[in-house]
Amino acid sequence: MSVTATSTLRETDKAHHLHPFTNNADMHESGNAHIITSAEGVYVYDDKGNKLLDGLAGLWCVNMGYGRKEIIEAITKQLEQLCYYPSFFNSTTEPTIKLAEKLHQLGLPRLTHTIFSNSGSGANETAIKTIRNYWNLKGKPGRTKLMSRTYSYHGVTLGATCLTGLTSCTKPFGLPTEGFIHAPGPYHYVSDTTLSPEAFGQKCLEETEKLILAEGPETIAAMFVEPVQGAGGVIVPPEGYLKKLRELIRKYDILYVSDEVITGFGRTGAMYASDAWDLDPDIQCLAKGITSGYIPLGATRISDEIADTLFKGGYYAHGHTYSGHPVPCAAALANLELMEKENIISYVSENVGPYFQEKLLSFKDHPAVGSTRCCNLMGAMELLDHGKKVTDPYFGLGPKAAGLIRNEGVIVRGLANLIAISPPLTITHAEIDTLFAAVKAGLDKLI
Repeated sequence: MSVTATSTLRETDKAHHLHPFTNNADMHESGNAHIITSAEGVYVYDDKGNKLLDGLAGLWCVNMGYGRKEIIEAITKQLEQLCYYPSFFNSTTEPTIKLAEKLHQLGLPRLTHTIFSNSGSGANETAIKTIRNYWNLKGKPGRTKLMSRTYSYHGVTLGATCLTGLTSCTKPFGLPTEGFIHAPGPYHYVSDTTLSPEAFGQKCLEETEKLILAEGPETIAAMFVEPVQGAGGVIVPPEGYLKKLRELIRKYDILYVSDEVITGFGRTGAMYASDAWDLDPDIQCLAKGITSGYIPLGATRISDEIADTLFKGGYYAHGHTYSGHPVPCAAALANLELMEKENIISYVSENVGPYFQEKLLSFKDHPAVGSTRCCNLMGAMELLDHGKKVTDPYFGLGPKAAGLIRNEGVIVRGLANLIAISPPLTITHAEIDTLFAAVKAGLDKLI
């Protein structure tokens, strides 16, 4: 791409495009609009000719890497055969049916039915509406409140934003609205507690139960839980915490929703973290890795009991124009077939996952790092300001470090005062070495 073409694109971008999750004025003033032009494997290429190792798999989603012909060919074939038809009004398509069946076959057998949407936000929004519909049909319309946790991220539609426990996402929009309750998330590092991570997790559980009792269990419809809190900082739960949380929620007859938009499809070394960790959710929300990000798709899986209640309720007045779109469903089927063919779950859990964790956790003694944590191919490093711990989320060490690391040829995500790393599942040992060499070079400049 020529310099003139690049300059024109940047001017057009500034004139007409508002970027999400971006300080747009600062980006255009500093000239830091990154235009990605192509990609292959774990690498992306920008308009300036830079080759960048993508240490975030796009946005936690390009699990099988870029340029996989099997997925591209499945998309092309489906476009040629049937480019679109809705799932409204007694209709559907073959890829939609087959994908719903496949998701059930992959785990969590109690979740028998799937409602398709366009994104993770859409999957969580669908769950919110389905939950309210369910309790109304069960004769308990007073169960309307929804619980989640601080530092959680569940999306950007209205209801999903209200669930999100990050003030940077809610405050600008005057959210959350009434009826959304945030229990404490087990973010040990920023809590300034003297308790161990396990004891702090237990304290969070106790505070969660107090909230339930204060609100009235009979008014609470569901709790949304990420197995690992991704965008909130890759918060890996302490041992036993999630199972106890699931038991607590069940104790009060509250529905348990597992938001696996990030953790689904191999990221944690399992197809579904909820299955591997025996969480037995009533509802599971999926997206991102379902198609490896090649085409947007979200999925909300519901239990047989919920589905049966909805069936008996008659007309189900929810859906999107593109719910169950045949093209992304065909992409998902090809993606899942590719995962199975390459035995990617074992590759992550037994090969690159442990190697990635070893490399990341070794940074715990780096002078710019206050703490490290990992769960197979997702991890985070908390950063220090000249040797001092920082808990103010607006201090901004994370984005600064991410910029320095990008200059070394690797993309990571800067969040508050940490960096998050979550590369494609197909990454090799040599590419992991390249990734962390760049991380070290960037962090050395942060000291």
